[in-house]
Amino acid sequence: MIFDSCIWVGLATGQIDRRAVIGAAGDLSVFTSVISLGELSFGVEACTDPALRAARAAYLRQIESRPTLGVSRHTAAAFGLLAAAVKQAGRSPRPRYNDLWIAAQAIENSYALLTINPDDFAGLPGLRLATLPLKAQR
Repeated sequence: MIFDSCIWVGLATGQIDRRAVIGAAGDLSVFTSVISLGELSFGVEACTDPALRAARAAYLRQIESRPTLGVSRHTAAAFGLLAAAVKQAGRSPRPRYNDLWIAAQAIENSYALLTINPDDFAGLPGLRLATLPLKAQR
């Protein structure tokens, strides 16, 4: 299973229940996309609050120690198909390029993709999507 970047962010901020993530993953191996690492690294670099930046950097180091999936020419081919499918459906693939790369990795490796944003991946052929809700706001 591949975790979408939003899963890592939701875990870090407490917006996602850790038990729900464990339940969704079950016995599956969990991978992080190098695309997600880039997105999370951006979150560290863009943060101007020193304490929050340090916390984000420490969390990123934890995620970086987990198994990752790189991008290959097969990923690139899957990305091209997905971007074309989005365009043919009348939507622009540009705002969701990172999501399409992560979805391409999931498809290439026959993994499910866990997210809290299923609309970001709607209509992508060949993608097995698993979703989690955000914690109820009090």
